Amino acid sequence: MGVSGAASVGKGALLMKPIARMMAVLLTVATLAAQAPAREPEYGFVVLENVMAPMRDGVRLATDIYLPAKDGQPVEGKWPAILTRTPYNKNGNKDSGQYFAERGYAFVAQDTRGRYASEGVWHMLTDDGPDGCDTAAWLEAQAWSDGQLGMLGTSYVGGTQHAMAMANPPQLKTVIPVDAMSNLGYASMRNGGAFELRFWNWIHLNAARGSRQSRDPATRELLQQLADNRVEYLYNMPLRRGMTPLRMAEEYEDWLVGALEHGGNVDYWRQNNIRDYPETYKDIPVYLVGGWYDSWGGNTTANYRALSTHIKGPVYLIMGSWIHGAQGKSTHGQVNFGPDAAIADPLEWRLEWYDHWLKGLQSKVTRKEAPFSSAVRIFVMGTGSGARDGQGLLDHGGYWRDEPEWPLARAVVTAFHLQPGGGLATEAPPQDGGATSFVFEPRNPVPTIGGQTSSGNDILVQGAWDQRGGEHVWNWQKPVPLSARNDVLVFQTAALPEDIEVTGELEVELWISSSAPDTDFTAKLLDVYPPSSDYPDGFDLIIGDGIIRTRFRDSLKEEKLMEPGTVYPVRIALYPTSNVFKKGHRIRVDISSSNFPRFDVNPNTGEPLNQNRRVQPAVNSVEHNAAHPSRILLPVVPPVTGG
Repeated sequence: MGVSGAASVGKGALLMKPIARMMAVLLTVATLAAQAPAREPEYGFVVLENVMAPMRDGVRLATDIYLPAKDGQPVEGKWPAILTRTPYNKNGNKDSGQYFAERGYAFVAQDTRGRYASEGVWHMLTDDGPDGCDTAAWLEAQAWSDGQLGMLGTSYVGGTQHAMAMANPPQLKTVIPVDAMSNLGYASMRNGGAFELRFWNWIHLNAARGSRQSRDPATRELLQQLADNRVEYLYNMPLRRGMTPLRMAEEYEDWLVGALEHGGNVDYWRQNNIRDYPETYKDIPVYLVGGWYDSWGGNTTANYRALSTHIKGPVYLIMGSWIHGAQGKSTHGQVNFGPDAAIADPLEWRLEWYDHWLKGLQSKVTRKEAPFSSAVRIFVMGTGSGARDGQGLLDHGGYWRDEPEWPLARAVVTAFHLQPGGGLATEAPPQDGGATSFVFEPRNPVPTIGGQTSSGNDILVQGAWDQRGGEHVWNWQKPVPLSARNDVLVFQTAALPEDIEVTGELEVELWISSSAPDTDFTAKLLDVYPPSSDYPDGFDLIIGDGIIRTRFRDSLKEEKLMEPGTVYPVRIALYPTSNVFKKGHRIRVDISSSNFPRFDVNPNTGEPLNQNRRVQPAVNSVEHNAAHPSRILLPVVPPVTGG
């Protein structure tokens, strides 16, 4: 399980005196906070291992309980509990258990239903609300409990927090979900109607480790062979029930087939849907943690927007430059964001939060010190030198900034229009701007190179990467830029005359047509570095991406095939970001019809999802004329002016 948190304020900004003064103040605050001593351990600890907690249906869940101790014996008294419910083996929480127990908390790590040492049958996040409530009631009944409960965890383990908060157990007082879901049918497992193949990867890996079936050695060996050879199956989609060794782990196969067949934001994805049903969330303090390059980044900001409106909370948000579960690092992919981007101590700031909300102690929360000084804290990327650092990484840099809200009220949504000939400008395209067409061949999809991905670095590289091939890209190993492909349309500005900060939610609006009844359109936002001595060919840095499956162009709840040759409007939601495009750089938008294996590949046939037997090429077109002005909408933060 990854951990995360807040960071000290870093260097950089648009080179303006007011921001420099603001940075000096923030740096002073961060320095003072850093000098405050961390709370030292008050106790030893003991562990009660594999305690079987009963659920309402008789299933028992394996639970480890870490308690404060002296001389090897539990200290008499009642403690607030911090609970983590994980499908990734509760045994991986020993460091967190020791840390919190030594500081006067009971720390509880539990294997979720059907995983590792727990009984029952696993179902993706479905049982975690009721099981969480039953666990909370069981914990409250323990002799050592004071009835106060907080939660901790990342990714799926953040999802179990959300599931429990939506089930409203009375014992739950606060949650800190990191890199967690919001709406599984909108932009996480499905994205614009396309399937995020990181879950294909996740299912195959986790069926082989921790499933109830993998407890049998022979079955585990076969499931591991499947996991080791999953790329071959990936190349031969769709997945048909019973046709691979995944059939031996039937609940895993059942979920994956169902997810591949349900493309829209429909009732199938109703569970744990915070985006559409925030009113079901318990009114408790919530601290949301995410990253610009995290696969759940858009979910994290969506959760903030929904919960900050519907509950009193309070609700906090922090967004760093991080990839999934890597808040302790400042380098991701081929880029260095500077030392301040990393979280030095992932547990200390959480302790401050729990001390305030579970114990009523004075803490940084009370004093409104970073990272609790404002509702929103963001890492603004892109203020580095652009040189190659000692690790051979691009110094993209960045700095922390406090904000009162998300999205930023002062950001000005600015349209950059796609121009004939590959330009990108705020001016509208000409009346006779025409369209650009390309052939999308599903058998030769555009490779994924970084971006908002997770789960399986042997298939998907995560984070900030130059958009050219190499040995790190398993399906594009030659050092050829993606822009050289005929099926990638490139639209970019002239070299920028001044810095432009883009901070907020991103959207691409296209006018498209196709020879196929159904196809995909993808969009990427890139920060294009000019050639330099360190990077003679420049550096095409991916900022964010997105996709739309055209059968879902009007609604994610209703499929509608296209008439070949007819022009339609489509919207592509990109992941949110905060990035300074520096003077001399270019803002670039790449349009194509595939991004594999980030997303599944559309066969272009219009057959029901996951049931196609054919694939066919499609001639896809993007309009860029006055009648059909395709564009990207960028939230531009105006520069600070004055003395």
